[in-house]
Amino acid sequence: MESLQFDFKPSRYLFTKTLGRFSKSLYWSSKASCLRLTHLPDPDLPNDDWVKMKVKYGGICGSDLNILCLNESPATSPYASFPFTIGHESVGVIAEVGNNVTDLSVEDRVIVDPILSCETRGIHDRCPACVRGDYSICENMTDGHISPGLLTGTCRDTGGSWSSYLVAHQNQVFRLPDQIDDLNGVMIEPFSCALHGVLRTPPKENDTVLVIGGGVIGICVVAALRALNLPCKVVVLVKHDFQAECAARFGADHVIRLSRNYVKELSEAVGAKRLKPLFGPDVIEGGANVVYECVGKTQSVNDSLRFAASGSKVVLLGLAGIMNGIDWTTVWLNELEVKGSFAYSTDEYQGVRMRTFDIAIELLRSGKVDLSSLVTHRFPIKEYRQALNVASSKAVGTSMKVVFEP
Repeated sequence: MESLQFDFKPSRYLFTKTLGRFSKSLYWSSKASCLRLTHLPDPDLPNDDWVKMKVKYGGICGSDLNILCLNESPATSPYASFPFTIGHESVGVIAEVGNNVTDLSVEDRVIVDPILSCETRGIHDRCPACVRGDYSICENMTDGHISPGLLTGTCRDTGGSWSSYLVAHQNQVFRLPDQIDDLNGVMIEPFSCALHGVLRTPPKENDTVLVIGGGVIGICVVAALRALNLPCKVVVLVKHDFQAECAARFGADHVIRLSRNYVKELSEAVGAKRLKPLFGPDVIEGGANVVYECVGKTQSVNDSLRFAASGSKVVLLGLAGIMNGIDWTTVWLNELEVKGSFAYSTDEYQGVRMRTFDIAIELLRSGKVDLSSLVTHRFPIKEYRQALNVASSKAVGTSMKVVFEP
């Protein structure tokens, strides 16, 4: 099968890290990059608790681009095993089941929760996080009978969705109801990321919510707020026109473009005052009750802190890593609560604690949200250079979610 693998080699890393500053496409177009299209045998089941899935769509996530552009913090490197096939967003059908799998059958249409936590790794003495149901912060992601990896798509033993097949433990696999088509299916993973952030830090009635970022996660946060029927005012800050259109279509009350006058417009939208310091950017007094930061850049993190009202909550869903120039003054001055949100695990929905993927599936099945329009481009694996160019070039065209069709 054809597979897109990330294979870390110091020489390749240094070469593309240096030249990639001049042309981002070199991270995937150069023969000296860490990405390679290769032919591999279909993956074997690690044991009889696993299934093999034939991939229909494999999504390109911002975190995948972060890996390819060598922007990941070294702090994440112990949680990967090289070479690994990229891709953790997937939808497909089961091609093979292990002898211990009883609830799944060949030809079932499924999606995969890619978190590789204790149960998936065959660890019976589960860590405290997994006992609580917080699988995304499992303490054993380098242990067990498979190689290190936070997710399917960063572990050399599981494969990934940027190929024809991957393998998954039965506890990772969710059967799709007929009401959910494949395009919505491949969107369940990013939607679950947004759901997890919202459900762990939900706005109160009549709160003002600020969503920073109009990419897939930002739009999915808006969709989650509306699908959950949370009675709040939703303000979204976006960079591009087509992102503004998406935000409005999924239920934003106010959409602000990131322009020269955005500080004035955003302050008015969230009911805040602008104060002039001796020098530097405007100081914002008042603001949103909950801020969901979905970009992970210095400017967006700074804006998430300064547009948050005193005593409010800031949730970091963007891929924030090592960055300089963050002004943390408002965190202590306004007693802000800042928290991270990684992936998904279990959350409370209608008074019941359940897997985040199950909540997402129910919201889609019941028609409370339709995310299929966010899939804007589809490419075969062999056209990966064009696919990655489109996925990484938001300023040109109207790409939102780009997927592979292996």
